[in-house]
Amino acid sequence: MRRTAIAATTAALCLTLAACNAAEPEVNTKPNPQPSKTAAEKAPETTKAPAPKDATIGDTLTLKGFEDGQQIDVTLTKTSDPATPKDEFFRPEDGNRWIGVQVQIVNSGTAVYDDSPTNGMKVADSEGQWFNGVIADIKAGPSMAAGVTLKPGAKALGWAVFEVPKNSKVASVQFGMNSGFSDQTGEWKLK
Repeated sequence: MRRTAIAATTAALCLTLAACNAAEPEVNTKPNPQPSKTAAEKAPETTKAPAPKDATIGDTLTLKGFEDGQQIDVTLTKTSDPATPKDEFFRPEDGNRWIGVQVQIVNSGTAVYDDSPTNGMKVADSEGQWFNGVIADIKAGPSMAAGVTLKPGAKALGWAVFEVPKNSKVASVQFGMNSGFSDQTGEWKLK
């Protein structure tokens, strides 16, 4: 009985220590660098490079997952605000509107990407309110598949839809691997 209690206490202590040593959550807002310029296109040596900007529409962020080799390049390609419902049967609730966000995912890692991308996406308004996605189809284009499996080098493209109050100004989009539970989250600012 005593050995069992000691073993249980030791196991609990090990789990606590492992949790304390886990990676800290990180929000990546810096877009991947653009291809380098030719010598003729480069600015003179005396010109300082501009400060890195936050990612926005058209920028690609590289994100890592929980497991070794899990890595994707995510590009926020377009937004649709307000997003028009694809049919007359599904609409936002009164006082709300839909916002569509199109993303392209490229598996840039060495492991297979197998996830539900829209589970790891959310938007925030300028007041700091966060909104999860809704299952909806919009006229802007096809929705992102509910489950996506990509071998290294493969890509997926689709729309995620969010329902927000009509007067909300959506300010940012976030994306995280592992259905949003990975330690690294990508964030794009909307203008």
